[in-house]
Amino acid sequence: MSCEFAEPNQNKILKLEQEQPVLRFAKLSDNAHTPTKGSKLAAGYDLKSAYDYIVEPHGKTLVLTDLQIALPSGCYGRIAPRSGLAAKNFIDVGAGVIDEDYRGNVGVLLFNFGKDEFKVSKGDRIAQLILERIFLPDLVECKSLDETDRGSNGFGSSGSQ
Repeated sequence: MSCEFAEPNQNKILKLEQEQPVLRFAKLSDNAHTPTKGSKLAAGYDLKSAYDYIVEPHGKTLVLTDLQIALPSGCYGRIAPRSGLAAKNFIDVGAGVIDEDYRGNVGVLLFNFGKDEFKVSKGDRIAQLILERIFLPDLVECKSLDETDRGSNGFGSSGSQ
């Protein structure tokens, strides 16, 4: 793990890395904003737009954060919608997986399901970054699999209650 720390107190940060997982990040431009949490126990880090955008009605736009991240080992990042944007403006997020080894500019694909254009301003909170543990099993091909009580029933087969 390598990191050039932005702050001079490296001993404190290195000690934290030994005690708990750390999400490392780098700002790729002066337009980037440090990820923030809405509260101490919030599940996700708020991501902010690095630029101004317009998301056309029934359209989509890739919104850049100008952040590069290094996820803790054994995790992936899930980009999730902000509930307020979804409820008030019909804005959703797509393509929301960041692999542990990805080191590019974190972009958020915003979909506008509303009838009005949606304006994104530099610094607006656009999505949440949620870190989730992941299992990376080896694949084993089988000739057939064991039967279960459920079988192949899906897509609402278990009822609505």
